[in-house]
Amino acid sequence: MSTHTNRGVITATQGSTLADILERVLDKGIVIAGDISVSVGSTELLNIRIRLLISSVDKAKEIGINWWEGDPYLNSQTRTLLTTNQQLQERIASLETELRSLKALNPINHQNAGD
Repeated sequence: MSTHTNRGVITATQGSTLADILERVLDKGIVIAGDISVSVGSTELLNIRIRLLISSVDKAKEIGINWWEGDPYLNSQTRTLLTTNQQLQERIASLETELRSLKALNPINHQNAGD
């Protein structure tokens, strides 16, 4: 009596969905590194070094990468900071205009104060 078992070929992607693979990559992180060099003869014209890290935000913070926290274009406070900056610039311009007009009204006191 013989028994027949059906064993399929197991591949790397079998049993893993794209979501599973993506979760593993983001959890562990992946680094892709490469160098591109363009040369004519023995003269190097262009050399590009590419280092790419793909990971979750938590994993990136864990390994000390957090450049987006200080980038004003990626920070959620950007709009507030830009508005405050614009208001301060307008206030400075207003004060400078007021100072010039005060100096123009009373040039004698301004000259005496400088002596």
